[in-house]
Amino acid sequence: MTSEGLVQKQVIVPMSIKNTKYFIKESSFHVININRALKGIKSNIMANFICTNTKDIIISTNNVMCPLDLQEIEKYIKNSLCMVADQIELPRLPQSKSYLKIVGIPYLSEVTNAYLSSNNVEKILKANHIFNNIVLALKPRVIKVSSKSDISIV
Repeated sequence: MTSEGLVQKQVIVPMSIKNTKYFIKESSFHVININRALKGIKSNIMANFICTNTKDIIISTNNVMCPLDLQEIEKYIKNSLCMVADQIELPRLPQSKSYLKIVGIPYLSEVTNAYLSSNNVEKILKANHIFNNIVLALKPRVIKVSSKSDISIV
């Protein structure tokens, strides 16, 4: 199932497959109650529908949620599944994955005349707060160096 618009207009609530199946059976009832709970805290957010994605329930909303709205949804879900409330994780907004292609990094350090490894590149990137959760998808290819001016990529 797909929805139009921003992905952040969804809330993901991770839970077990058994709990997901139980929760989705009464999804229209839950949408009504979630909207009632959000209206109770004077939120402008409304749940449109609920769908599943293996181990998650995805609540589609009319707008991007704030932390108070997420807390209200968490409280409602844990109250409705009170027997297994400890098995339900915190609701969260979707996170997108971005890919960055790094080109032009010299693999031979001029200072030490040693190769830069993928671990070195990862440490350098993680030192910058923008790249806190970075993961290198592909490691740099092995290079052969016959002299300082003759570098070839294999």
